[in-house]
Amino acid sequence: MNQFHKWLNERERASFSPFACLSCETEGRDFPLPPDEYRTEFQRDRDRIIHSKAFRRLSHKTQVFLSPEADHYRTRLTHTLEVTQIARTIARALRLNEDLTEAIALGHDLGHTPFGHAGERVLQRCYDPEFAHYKQSLRVVEKLECLNLTKEVRDGIVCHTVGGAKTLEGQIIKEADHIAYINHDIDDAVRAGIIDSEDIPLDVRGVLGFTHGERIDRMVTSVITASEGQPEIRWEPEILEYTNLLHDFLYQNVYRNPAAKGEEVRAEAMLEQLFHHFVTHPEDLPAENRAQLETEKTDRVVCDYISGMTDRYAVSVFRRLFIPESWQGDREKG
Repeated sequence: MNQFHKWLNERERASFSPFACLSCETEGRDFPLPPDEYRTEFQRDRDRIIHSKAFRRLSHKTQVFLSPEADHYRTRLTHTLEVTQIARTIARALRLNEDLTEAIALGHDLGHTPFGHAGERVLQRCYDPEFAHYKQSLRVVEKLECLNLTKEVRDGIVCHTVGGAKTLEGQIIKEADHIAYINHDIDDAVRAGIIDSEDIPLDVRGVLGFTHGERIDRMVTSVITASEGQPEIRWEPEILEYTNLLHDFLYQNVYRNPAAKGEEVRAEAMLEQLFHHFVTHPEDLPAENRAQLETEKTDRVVCDYISGMTDRYAVSVFRRLFIPESWQGDREKG
């Protein structure tokens, strides 16, 4: 261990909370690596995730609005970055490990399907009722891209939806994800004209705030205040109660709104047709996916392929397979 790496470890011990996960105390990787000269193990994980193919694909995956034409709607990538920013703020205030928190946040949605949860529903019907994007995220980093991440990062990724992460850094991601999507989904829905900010119940606005920034600040502050000096991540009861009311408002007025979700039926039909086509015609899969067939069942390989698609790539593949092209033969001679 060189002097710089030793300094990094000493800095963590001197400045972190007793509840923090220290980089030097990681449970390690499935395949051990020699120490990096300038980075902690969790910093290495963050960098591996950022350089992965799955991370790059997030920029063209739906958050709420399917393949929006306008530039300012969230995608799965911008959602991930907002979760990361919120999570790091909480981790810093609680003196927890920001590097571990950041790595988990950046990787938490790597396995998300195209067209948001519409794609998830298709794979639950066509492949396995137990299919879930958080399980697929773990499969991406362990099997499909073999990122060889630390156990703490993998634990945080797979627990970000259902909870139960072993580290407080992992527990933060569940709450940061909740804070991020509730607030940016409101912002996008207002921009789309689906709701007006004045539609949010007045009592909810009175407690959580009247603007996007006020609500995020109130929620983040609540998590920090309630979790300070505690062995778990929690909320102040009143703020959690009104945050859940705000989520219920979103569910009724945005997530079930035909204007916001009207295209999901067609998106699901398209993905379902693609799934069945590739199961019956695995020879049409790309070469790297066909190589998986040597060790995996066909429907598992097709599930991996479909879940990894971006929205626009899924449309492109569907068009190539099922939409006839115009005849491009020689023009008639006069």
